[in-house]
This record gives sequence, structure tokens and C-alpha cells, in this order.
Amino acid sequence: MKKQFVNQIRSGETVDDRFAVSEKSLARKKDGNPFLTIVLSDKTGVIKAVAWDDAENLSRVAAAGDIVHITGSVNQYRETLQITVKSMVLVPRESVDPADFIASTRRNPDQMMERLMKLADTIKTPHLKALLGSFWNDDDFVRHFKTAPAAKKMHHAYIGGLLEHTLSLALLADRVAEHYGGIDRDMLIAGAILHDIGKTKEFEYDNRIDYSMEGRLISHIVIGIELIEKKIAAMDHFPPIPALLLKHMIISHHGSRELGSPEPPKTLESVLLNYLDEIDAKINGIREFMESHDPGAEWTSYHKLLERFFYKGT
Repeated sequence: MKKQFVNQIRSGETVDDRFAVSEKSLARKKDGNPFLTIVLSDKTGVIKAVAWDDAENLSRVAAAGDIVHITGSVNQYRETLQITVKSMVLVPRESVDPADFIASTRRNPDQMMERLMKLADTIKTPHLKALLGSFWNDDDFVRHFKTAPAAKKMHHAYIGGLLEHTLSLALLADRVAEHYGGIDRDMLIAGAILHDIGKTKEFEYDNRIDYSMEGRLISHIVIGIELIEKKIAAMDHFPPIPALLLKHMIISHHGSRELGSPEPPKTLESVLLNYLDEIDAKINGIREFMESHDPGAEWTSYHKLLERFFYKGT
């Protein structure tokens, strides 16, 4: 049974426990000798590790996604904790409890799903309501939709994260639709619910969260469009213009080509979806970043991607 978790590790301690190998890389020092860098993880976070001795043999012990038993010492390197590895042994998968290595949503998935479906039921447009119903009646889709993460690292990166993010975004969309005139509320809510459904196939999440082959090659946006087109093709009649507008929301929800969307938002609903999606993702990501720090700390460490420190309060 795993007893030592990443969020409990402190500088100066020793490590003797199981971790998932998220990433590994064999490199060479200036003198030409090899060393191994590893990113280790469990359900509470990630920590970097380095093996200076016997690096080539240790590199063969395990691949990314495997569980290993690590012994070593913890030190601080460039303001980040790092394990200096003394030994690394592969752990048989049958002896592993996956719940130790991937974090899960703190909320009840069944309750979240019920709330999302009730919101979807308020949609009055017949073809949009029927389309969402076809997804809810797909048991395989619902099973993956309730368990998939919403990202590998940045936001809602845990089991059930996709459902949690989708529900939050749909609730935001419902409130904003009442604030602005001229908004197609049904289209906005349908787009919010369906915008990330491709993530049901984009990720693998056995002992770690990583991209699937399909996710790496065609991305969740393309997968999502394919899923919607299959459902629409099986319906008796779905009006072509609303179908285009809905697919445009999925295609454009990242906001720009530089951020992964083939087209920028070109309707009021797609503009709102883009900004609401960014708000929900960033707030969740920042909260997770804050919670990863010492509860007594007034400020976080420097967030490299967002290029700032965050004030936590006293």
C-alpha cells in the first residue's frame, strides 16, 4: 500500500515508495557520462527525479506509464523539490491500486451528470435537444464522459475533470445568456456541453494522464466534430445551418489558430463560449496551483506559464 505521497515530500527527507513514471529522458553531462531525468507522479502531484549513477540501466527498468518503487533523497534544485534516485524497481501492474496515482474530482460524478442533463432538458430547440439526448442514451459515451480528465496538466486534470468543467461552463453559459440580448441560449448551452466531448477519446488515464494515439494525431476538436457528425447523421433531420453553427462553436472554442482552433469565433455564441471556457479553465488551474503550496504561505511560487506569483491571503 502506498504511504508516501508527492504533496507530503519535503526537502531533506528520504523517499521509499511507489510512483508513476510520467516522463523520462536520458541525457549526458558535460563529461559525456549519462544521467536520467524522470517526472514522477501520484494522485497528489508531480515531482522531478534524477539518477546520476547507472543511468542507462535504470532507464531500461520502466517506460512512461509504468509504476516504479523509488528510493532516494530529496533536495531543492532551482526552488523546486527533486529526488536523487538511488534505486528504481518496476512494480507489477496487478499489485497497483490506480486510485493512488490519478487524482479524482472531489464532487459526485452522478450528481454532476444529473444536474447537467437537467440543464440540457431546459433546451427548447427540438433538434438540439434531440442531439444531446442521443449522447445521453449512448452508455459508452456517458461512461467515458463521466471519467475522462479535461486536460493533461493545466486545468481539471483529474478523473471526472471533463464532466466537472463541462457542468461549470454550461452553468456559466446559462447565466450569461440571460444578461445579453440577442443570444441563442439553446445554441450556447448546447455548445458548452459539447465543446470538449472529443476529450473522451483524447486521453488515456490508467496510471497517469497522457494523450492517446488518436488525441496526438487529430486532437479533441476534430474528434468532437466527428462524434457530433455521427450523431447528426443518425437523426431523421437536423437543419444544416444550425449544424454548421454548432460545429463552428466546437472548432473555434480555443479562440485563435495559435491556440489550436482552425477558425476564430465568428458568432456571438462562439465568442461567449471561448471566453467562458478560458475563465473556467484558468480559475480552476490557478486554484489547483494555489492548493499545491504550503497552506500557511501568503504567496505562491512563480507560475511560469502565466508569468506571475499569486496572492493566497493570510
